[in-house]
Formats: sequence, C-alpha cells, structure tokens
Amino acid sequence: MPPREDPNGDASSASPSDPVPPPPQQPQPQPAKGKGKKKDEKKDDDLSEEDQALKEQLELYVVRAQDPDPGVQKLALESMRQEIRSATSSMTSVPKPLKFLRPHYGTLKAYFETMPESDLKKYMADILSVLALTMSAEGERESLNYRMIGSEGDIGSWGHEYVRNLAGEIAQEFQKRQDDGMPTDSLKELVEQIVSFHMKVEKLDLLVKHVDSTNYKRTCLYLTSSSKYLPAPDDMSALKIAFEIYMKFGDFANALRIALLLDDKSLELKQIFTATDDFHLKKQFAFIIARHGLSTDIDNDIAADENEKEALQDIISNIKLSEGYLTLARDIEVMEPKSPEDIYKVHLIDGRGATSSSLDSARQNLAATFVNAFVNAGFGQDKLMTAPSDSSGSGSSGNWLFKNKEHGKASAAASLGMILLWDSDSGLAQLDKYLHSNDIHVVAGALLGIGIVSCGVKSDCDPAFALISEYFSRDESIIRIGAILGLGIAYAGSQKEEVRENLTAFLTDSQVPLEVLVFSAISLGLVFVGSCNEEVAQTIVCVLMERSEPELAEPIMRLLPVALGLLYLGKQESVEATAEVSKTFDEKIRNYCDVTLMSLAYAGTGNVLKVQKLLGICSEHLEKGETHQGPAVLGISLIAMAEELGAEMAVRSLERLLQYGEQNIRRAVPLALGLLCISNPKVNAMDTMSRLSHDADAEVSMAAIISLGLIGAGTNNARIAGMLRNLSSYYYKEAGHLFCVRIAQGLVHLGKGLLTLSPYHSDRFLLSPIALAGLVTVLHACLDMKSIILGKYHYMLYILTLAMQPRMLLTVDEDLKPLSVPVRVGQAVDVVGQAGRPKTITGFQTHSTPVLLAAGERAELATEKYLPLTPVLEGFVILRKNPEYHED
Repeated sequence: MPPREDPNGDASSASPSDPVPPPPQQPQPQPAKGKGKKKDEKKDDDLSEEDQALKEQLELYVVRAQDPDPGVQKLALESMRQEIRSATSSMTSVPKPLKFLRPHYGTLKAYFETMPESDLKKYMADILSVLALTMSAEGERESLNYRMIGSEGDIGSWGHEYVRNLAGEIAQEFQKRQDDGMPTDSLKELVEQIVSFHMKVEKLDLLVKHVDSTNYKRTCLYLTSSSKYLPAPDDMSALKIAFEIYMKFGDFANALRIALLLDDKSLELKQIFTATDDFHLKKQFAFIIARHGLSTDIDNDIAADENEKEALQDIISNIKLSEGYLTLARDIEVMEPKSPEDIYKVHLIDGRGATSSSLDSARQNLAATFVNAFVNAGFGQDKLMTAPSDSSGSGSSGNWLFKNKEHGKASAAASLGMILLWDSDSGLAQLDKYLHSNDIHVVAGALLGIGIVSCGVKSDCDPAFALISEYFSRDESIIRIGAILGLGIAYAGSQKEEVRENLTAFLTDSQVPLEVLVFSAISLGLVFVGSCNEEVAQTIVCVLMERSEPELAEPIMRLLPVALGLLYLGKQESVEATAEVSKTFDEKIRNYCDVTLMSLAYAGTGNVLKVQKLLGICSEHLEKGETHQGPAVLGISLIAMAEELGAEMAVRSLERLLQYGEQNIRRAVPLALGLLCISNPKVNAMDTMSRLSHDADAEVSMAAIISLGLIGAGTNNARIAGMLRNLSSYYYKEAGHLFCVRIAQGLVHLGKGLLTLSPYHSDRFLLSPIALAGLVTVLHACLDMKSIILGKYHYMLYILTLAMQPRMLLTVDEDLKPLSVPVRVGQAVDVVGQAGRPKTITGFQTHSTPVLLAAGERAELATEKYLPLTPVLEGFVILRKNPEYHED
C-alpha cells in the first residue's frame, strides 16, 4: 500500500533516507479478505486518473532528480518546480503536488546533503523550502533555512501561504539570533523581499518603497483608517506615510485630504499644488480646501498666470457656493419661500396647541424670526424679511422687524443675513439700510447680519471688516456686541491680525461691560480657532485672573474658558501650558476651565484615556454646586465623535450617566447626544430625546428639545417633525419650552432640508474646526438655557451658521458649468482590508446630479463617460471626459 499521510505533517511510512517504491499488494489472510479488498478499492477510487498520472509523474521526477547526469537532474527539478508553482487548491486542502511529494521529502533532503555546490543545489533548496511548508517539524524552521541556501528568485511565485509561513519563521529566527547576539543582516534582505506581499509591518517607512500602483490605494486606506486607533505619535506617522505614498503615485486629491487632516499646511498644501500642472485639478483642490474652511492665499508658486490665480482664489473664497446651492435648490424645486406657519403645521395639532400659535406675543415672534431664518437660509427670499420686492425699506420687513422687542429686533435684523447667506454682494446691499436706523438694536442686528452673510465667503476688499469696524467706538453695548460677534462669524478661522488688534482692545479695557468682554473673547476664539495663538491666550487668561468673584459667578462668564479652549481645538498636548496656568484661577471657574480646555484640545481625536478621565469627573459627587460636570459630559462627545465605534460606546456611557448622574449631568446629556448624532437622526437617539423632552426637570427637557433639532438638523425628518408638533401642543403654556420647540422645528427644516450641521465631511474623514467651533460655542451656551438662550443672548444661535454647509453633490465640467450625470447613492460600506474589489456602497439608488447626501451615504458615478478629479464625491466635483470611453 502507498504510505499514509500523517496528520501532523510527517511521512509516517518511509524512513527519511531510503523510501522504496510501493510494494505489490500481498494477499491477506482469508477472514479479512473482503474487508482489505474494499479498502484497496476505496483507495484507488480516491485518486482520479488525472491525479494518478500526476502522482506517477512526480515520483518519476524524484527519481530523475537523483540522476548522476546534471542535464536530467535539471530537467526533473524544473518540471517539479513548474508543477508546484502552477498547482491550485481550495483554502482547506494542501496542493496536490505537495501532497504527493510528502513521502519523498526525506529522500530529497538526504540527497541534497550529498550534492556538490552548484546552481542545481540551489534549485533543489528552493523546492525543499516549499515542501518544508507542510513537512517541517515544529520549531525546525527548515523552510527558512533552505530559502537562505536557495536562489534569490521571486518569493511571491510560490504563493501566499508560503510567504506567510516564511514571515513567521523569520520572526522566530530573528528573535533567536538577537538573543544569541548573532548578526541578522541576511534576514533583513529576505524581509525586504517579503514586505511587498506581507504588508502588515511595524517599520512603516519601508512601505513607501514596496507598494505599487496595484495596491497603494488599499494600503493607504488601511493606514488612514487604522490611524484613528493608534496612539500618538504613531497615528501621525501612519498618515504621513500614506501622504508620501499618495504623492509618489500622483494621487494628489487624496494627498490633499491627508494634508488637511494633518493640518501641517505650511509645507504640504503648496507641495501638492506645485506637484501638478493640471489647472483643472488645482481647481478641484481649491473646492476641497474651501469646503474645509481653510484660509489659503494663492501665490505665484501655485499659479503663475494672473487669471488662473484669480480663478483659484475665487473658489477658495467660496464665491461659487451660493450659486451652486441655488442650482441644487432649483433642481429639487424648493425655491418657493416658506413661512414659519408652513413649518409649525398647526392644522395637524389637535386642540389646545392650535390656539397658542396664533397669539402675537414678542416671544412667539422672536421664535418665528429664527424659524424663518433657519428654513430659508441661503435662499435669498422669504415671507417675513424680504417679501415685498418693490419696497424701499418700509414694507413688511420693517413691519416684521418692529413686531419684536429690543434684543428681538437685533435677531430679526440679523436673520436677513442668514436668508442671504453666502451672497455677500446682495446681502450687504440689503442690510445697509438698517445700519442707518435710529434703533440701536436694529443697527446691532444689521452688523451681526453682515457677519453672517459673509460667513465662509472671503473677498479681496474685505467689505465686512470695513463696515463693522466703524461701529467699535459706539458706546452702546448691544451695538458693540453685534459688531464683535459679526466679526467673529465673518472671519472665523482666518487668523486675521486686524481683527485681533481690534478685539484685544476690548479685553484689555477695564471699563468695558462684562458681556462685551465675553463676546470679544468668543470672537477671538472663533477667528483664531486651533491656532494656539499665545498672545490671544494670554489676553484671555489675564481677563480670567483679574475679574472679581461676583463677576466670575455670572452665567455668561462660563463662555470665557470656551473662548480659550477654541484656540487649542484639536491640538492635544499644545494646551498643557495654558491648562497649568488655569489651575491658578479663582475656584469659581478653575475646574470649569480645566475640563473645558481638556475637552476642546482633544476634540475629534478619539483619545480613550481622556474620555475615561472625563467619565471619572462625572462620577464625582459635588457639594458646592460646581458646574464643571456639564462641560465634562460635552467633552466625552467631543472626543468620542472621531469614529463610529467610539461614538457608539459614548452613547452607552451617556445612557448610564442619565440613569445614575446628578442633575447638572443629566442637563448636559441630551446636548452631548445631540452633538454625537448631529444631522444624523439615529432611532435610539430620537427615542432617548423623546423620553427626556417630557422630563420633570425643565432644563433637561429644554435641552432634549433643542437636541431633537440638532440630530434632525437639515434632514426634514418626519418623525422628529411629528414629535415637535406634539411637544408644541404639550407645552403650549410654557413660553420657554415652546420657544425651544420652535427653534428645534426651524433646525429640522434647516435650508428646507438641503443643509447639514455636521462638522465632518469628505466621507467623514475630515473635521472642519470652524464648524466644530460654532457647535461647541452654542452647546456651551445651551448648558445654561434660561440665562443665555432664553435670556437676551438668543442671537448666539446664529453662531450655528459656521457649521451650515449644503449636503450636496454638484458635478460640474472643467469650465465649472453644472453637468448632470447619473450617480449611485447608497449607504457607505467599510471595505478596509477586504480582499478583491468589494462594493463600497449598498442599497443604492441611481439619480441624476445634483443630489442630496444624507449622513452615512456615499455616491459613485454610474457612467464611465466622465472621470471625477477627486475620489470622494461630495460638494463640488469637477468631471473630465474619459478619453478611453466610446459610445456604443
């Protein structure tokens, strides 16, 4: 009988040195005759004719490989090598040539020892190295030993399993040699060959040499995705390696995304622009930078031609944003202005809620102002402020303005800025008439409106700064606040020195009222967000140190630590020096400042240790009525929002805090949940908010109502809209609650469903610091709803403008003219580390652009006629005709 295979991988039959050909079958004793015959028949049946022929052929090669004639030997070894290399097998079985050569492994090993040094011996070593894959005893590392003797051919041609086994043996041998103090250079040469196949390596800088055009995208996807889970500084190293690989293969759009994530703009942005001469590609880069909100100046190195330079600067300055947004609105047919009543849908409410909506109170009118501004944001027309096209300043806009009281007039005038969002030319012209009003609140609102209309849109002549700066010298606090906040919103993230000089003057003036001081700090925080600017930080620190205890106890003073934290948003360790200084502050604000600084500095990093520290703060039992646990709860969300897994774990932790936390923690939980699921109405979050919106504690229920608006922001979600209608009926006698319900209704229908508040973009890869700064500021203001949002500072809600962006995909041709093409839009699928070419979206529908993209959705072109100039189809995407496409 032929020798049986040993399950442990050894040839159990033949002696290692001298296997004999299978002996002729001996007759068995009579009683067992039938049984033995069946066994033999079964064994023969197991091998098909083809397999039997292969087995005999290989046995012949083994005999000839030991032939004294080198020519016969070489032919036999070549043939054996060919059979092994071309063999294919299923994942669960050994390839047939290896299976049939097992009994002869010992013979070949013994003969190998007797062979003289020659190329033939190296050939034989290669074959033995592969046979050792299934035959070698544990710990012998024979496969590696024979490989070291063998020829230095292509390792990959022997198959993936061989390379994996070799990698494992190299690791063992390397460890042993290090322990024995032996040299490891020869192993490193082998490692260099293996890296190309065995990509999971520790020494990342080797990767750049070994990736090729077929696998660089998968490698970089793995690096960028795993960087979220790596500790510092490994996370940055992984991203930098991915950046180098993208640059090496000319994938500049992906390299730009990583450069924006690294935020090392001085080097990389210019490097990317100068790496290509393709002007249309540079325009695509400009659109990506504009969406991120980064202030960048186009110099002669980036574009030498003046026309090209101007075109790129226009795109980065977001001049095209309003035009693109209105193109989307016209295509979806939502240009018709909506009134607050269209949103409230009073006719769907039973009984008591219907009567309350018709009362013409100042609070109701203020709520209607915000709803009107949010719903018609960016459309340039509405039914309250811009209705009569032939008016010369009186008309209904004037009428509506004066249906509000004092600070309400400021919000009403500012709402015009939001209605004309991103259209600075038209917006400034329409707001100008209010600057000449005799009512100081209207003037203040107009100044704030100028800031809102200029939000994210830059201009060479800086009209916003020129108009607003004239009003800094006015004595009235409200006008100063309007000017200061307008400047903060208009120049958020720009790090403009003139703004710093003007606003620092307020912070250093001891006669300035407290509220002006706070808004100056907030605006400085927004303008210098994430800049770690030491001068601004020192100025705010001095204000916090110099203020008396009664002043620090004022609710609005809690926004000063937020302003300080914004300077270090997402900058991790850079905050440590300022955090040390904060420990010297008055005890009224010390802990609040410490927690706020930490949570903002690590925002969007997913740092688990900081989340644990904040959870520890939330578990403390406070005696003196301290308020720093609120920012700690918000901090958990800010840090954990970096990736899906962390966000899910944070939601579970917040549920526990709701059950066991103290009252000031419970008040912050709805806001934290709102931040985690912003513009992404997840069912579990909706259910939690719905429950909390009826909570016995008024602060908790108001926070939950506002958060319902945040999680549904810009989605037109029917379920949330229904919940809010029911709440407007439930709270019809509670003015504060009803105001919150109205704000939430406005947010859900933000931009008639075309806008999002999510700070993440580019397939949830990039976090816009300006958008996050706007959200954080408003959420901290909501921690004390009664004093700030329901008090006289309701206009702080307009800071949300910083986070508003169209959730669109607008495809344009190379001349930036809208181009309608079919696209598939579906739920994004994570394909990191998956074999082959898996589908990146599921459950898709095919639409023609422009299209809306909901949270978690991804788009891909459904035609091969055009090629996109960016891998992520979001916002403005330039399409180029595919030169290889031919119409059928």
